[in-house]
Amino acid sequence: MDKKVLAVLDQLTLEQKAALVSGKNMWFTAAVDAANISAIMMTDGPAGLRKQIPKEGETLSVNASVKAISYPSAALVASTFDRSLARDLGQHLGEEAQAENISLLLGPGVNIKRSPLGGRNFEYYSEDPLVAGEIGTAYINGLHDKGIGATVKHFAANNRENHRFTNSSDMDERTLREIYLAPFERIIKQAHPEAVMASYNKINGVLNVQNERLLTDILRQEWGFTGVVMSDWMAVADHVASLQAGLDLEMPGKGDASTSEIVDAVKAGTITDEQLDLSAGRVLAMVVSLLDKKSAQVPYDRGEHHEFARKLADGGIVLLQNKDHVLPLKSGKSVAFIGAMAEQPRYQGSGSSHVTPDHVVSALEAAKQADLDVQFASGYELSKTAIDEEREKQAIELAQHADQVVVFVGYRDDDESEGFDKTNLSLPENQTHLIQSLAQHVAHVSVVLANGSVVEMPWRDQVDAIVETYLAGEAVGEATIDILTGHVNPSGKLAETFPVKLADTPSYGTFDQSNEHEHYHEGIFVGYRYYDLHHQAVAFPFGFGLSYTTFEFSDLVIGDWQEDNLQVTATVKNTGSVDGSTVPQLYISNLVSPVEKPVRELRQFDKVAVAAGKSKMVTFTLHARDFSWFDADNMTWQADNGLYEIAVGSSSRDLPLTKQLTIKHFASQPLVVNMDTYLNVLLANETTKSVLMQMFGEQLAQFTNQDDASAADQQMLFNTPLRALVAGGFPVAAVQAFIDQSNAALKK
Repeated sequence: MDKKVLAVLDQLTLEQKAALVSGKNMWFTAAVDAANISAIMMTDGPAGLRKQIPKEGETLSVNASVKAISYPSAALVASTFDRSLARDLGQHLGEEAQAENISLLLGPGVNIKRSPLGGRNFEYYSEDPLVAGEIGTAYINGLHDKGIGATVKHFAANNRENHRFTNSSDMDERTLREIYLAPFERIIKQAHPEAVMASYNKINGVLNVQNERLLTDILRQEWGFTGVVMSDWMAVADHVASLQAGLDLEMPGKGDASTSEIVDAVKAGTITDEQLDLSAGRVLAMVVSLLDKKSAQVPYDRGEHHEFARKLADGGIVLLQNKDHVLPLKSGKSVAFIGAMAEQPRYQGSGSSHVTPDHVVSALEAAKQADLDVQFASGYELSKTAIDEEREKQAIELAQHADQVVVFVGYRDDDESEGFDKTNLSLPENQTHLIQSLAQHVAHVSVVLANGSVVEMPWRDQVDAIVETYLAGEAVGEATIDILTGHVNPSGKLAETFPVKLADTPSYGTFDQSNEHEHYHEGIFVGYRYYDLHHQAVAFPFGFGLSYTTFEFSDLVIGDWQEDNLQVTATVKNTGSVDGSTVPQLYISNLVSPVEKPVRELRQFDKVAVAAGKSKMVTFTLHARDFSWFDADNMTWQADNGLYEIAVGSSSRDLPLTKQLTIKHFASQPLVVNMDTYLNVLLANETTKSVLMQMFGEQLAQFTNQDDASAADQQMLFNTPLRALVAGGFPVAAVQAFIDQSNAALKK
């Protein structure tokens, strides 16, 4: 804490300090009038500003906010796999926040997409912690470029919405560290956000807003976080207990009641002066820092920001299928747009992600702007799920007279939102039936999806093209037309696996089954880690996305360790006739560690633009942590020497370049010999093997040299611990002497 903050803190009364640790008027920190320190405003902001200004005594609807740019949802931003675009998003939001006198944005959301049923999945980046952490880091860096603070959320394991205030996410330590805490750790250490938002849920039975191990031991002491820990809105059940655990700021606060309960607790000795000073000082330090970075409220260029929203959507839209190259649409051919969403797009998520834009462009409107000759039929009624036979009949008749047919479908606002989880992955019945009916009557059908997360596609093999737009923001129509016409070559990649059906998913049958406990039975095997382990067929794998050109990977080269860096290079060639971008992905397979491991894990990625016929070398830098697993017994990250495989390609299921390497770079965990140490472990270590052969070599040789000692018998012998030798007749004193001598030799 700097001297300026400490000086101000020393001047404050107990009541003023208590006021600092409680939010004011829904969106503000407490002002410190005596020190001439004003309040700062915070607001939702991952996909656009949701600035609310309630009047005295008024509670606004979640959808009532000032006009702002609606950017693509986090699901689509992650699909860009583009750190530069994510940083640009942060910069654009930063400009808007400065213009609206907002100092702190409540984002990004980096929770893992554990189940595709999660109601808030559109607000989160990925099923993979590396993607979530890297895109979140870039977004925060962009905000910082413009002097705006960031709040990474929801800390942690906030993976379902039903009973979210009280449900416990129950998992083992390794799963918590490797999957659910990993994106937060990366962001804390690389991006240094001003705040962390503690989530509603519990972890292993302890409310996160009262979880000292999570908020203090791990976040602050292990990771070195020095900023503010705030609660999610209304998450605090016991303000005093939360403050004791390491929460600094209750949001939105309960007015005078919040201040009084802290004052009373200090006077009663339940909270020490030092504890209150720590939390109040952190809030004060954040406020002072952000006030120092404030700039004049200059209006931003809404036109330019809208065009950036379009560019961001362009970079994330994923071409999932394109049989017979039906896309891009061919000029001079008639086009039929079918589906109410072509006219009434779903472009953003519901709940705290809702933005109030003033310029939403539909696909129909964008087609007209692009001088496309498009005929339209609704095909279904957006507000209903029942099949409308008359609308469907009109749509089929129109499609039969068109050369090219594009169907616009997706989830509705009522189908997915913050506050509840989905119960299935199906499109509304009327939309599914429309697609299948069109496929029966029309030769070539292209489907454009608008959805916040995974969709089942029982009609996948009946259509020619599928374009995933997720929730693409206010420029959804323009970006969709950019992709459909080939004005923009698609380059988005899936940041989550699309299963064939819900029953294939890792948490099927257990997700949302208990009001009190969510058991993470699948452990570390989330998303592609699960599907690859079980050789499970999927509709579209993690990292997948097509282009209007083709790419070839070659020349995988693995360098030598330089301090803690290992460089890997590969060449990407655009073998088609159209300029394009792709995402080379590097996966590591751990073939040495004595624990269960995923088949492969994403450890680096890059977005590269390559002109037609040209090649580009991509360089990946790996570190020890990329080869590590979390050793829960010793509470440390462990990287083991031995055999690994590096694979590079365009998705988790398309990795044409593979190469194995043996690593001897890591500091090995010291071997400690005891009665439970196995003979094959001792034989694999040169030091203990030497001692073993010296002391027991003759006896072991007698057994292995017997005429009737088969290879299986020898293998069985060596797959036993030392205590089994005692049981087999070896003197216990001799075995103990071996243990003592081995451990002494290992320490030298």
